[in-house]
Amino acid sequence: MTAFDIHAIDDVIHGRLRLGIMAYLIGATRADFVTLKQHLQTTDGNLSVHLRKLEEAGYVEVEKSFQDRKPRTEVKLTTKGRKAFVRYLDSLSGLIG
Repeated sequence: MTAFDIHAIDDVIHGRLRLGIMAYLIGATRADFVTLKQHLQTTDGNLSVHLRKLEEAGYVEVEKSFQDRKPRTEVKLTTKGRKAFVRYLDSLSGLIG
């Protein structure tokens, strides 16, 4: 059995809600804030905090705009975020494989 480096697990992604955000976005081109909130069954504040952490890491890009005079927030994975998520999954695979 090959030694596993537990430090290879990305702490930014590993949080339950951040993992959910990344997993949802890997299969979607982009998602609006309301859709993410509904799918992840969380609050506005909680989702905002976790999106900010992913944004600070460069894993997601958050775009704010207005649609029919209502604020709209859209989120998409960056190239860095996609690569980080693949590395994260590979690390988990190594842990259980």
